[in-house]
Amino acid sequence: MTSASYTHRHAHTLIELVITMAILSVACLTGLHALRASLDNIATRDAVRAAGALVTRAREEAVALHTPVSVRIDTATATLHLMSRAGTMGRLALGSLHGVALATTRDSISFDARGLGYGAANFTLVARRGLAADTLVVSRLGRVRD
Repeated sequence: MTSASYTHRHAHTLIELVITMAILSVACLTGLHALRASLDNIATRDAVRAAGALVTRAREEAVALHTPVSVRIDTATATLHLMSRAGTMGRLALGSLHGVALATTRDSISFDARGLGYGAANFTLVARRGLAADTLVVSRLGRVRD
């Protein structure tokens, strides 16, 4: 007498495979969304740090060269230009490097030969990518806070 016993199956049923794939798909989509948000946060933070380093370099170059130096911001291309009377000293393309968009309160920040910033107000730069945003603030005296 033989009984049809299914206790020793060698494969999974189609329903089990479909349910497993559905669960894995939902888990992957949730993980990808969190990963994208993290990558956006990292990109905006790196962009703000790079912009802060360029502003600090502008201040140091002004003191070293005893001449006014400025950082001009092109928000259309998300590019910062380090300028002196002699011409362009450097360029930082944050848009192409980090994929961010920039918004600023002014189109430039300048430092005199003593390294002191001049202008009417503090300078604020906001880098955005996706839902992430980070801010750089430069005081009238040239202090950088990010």
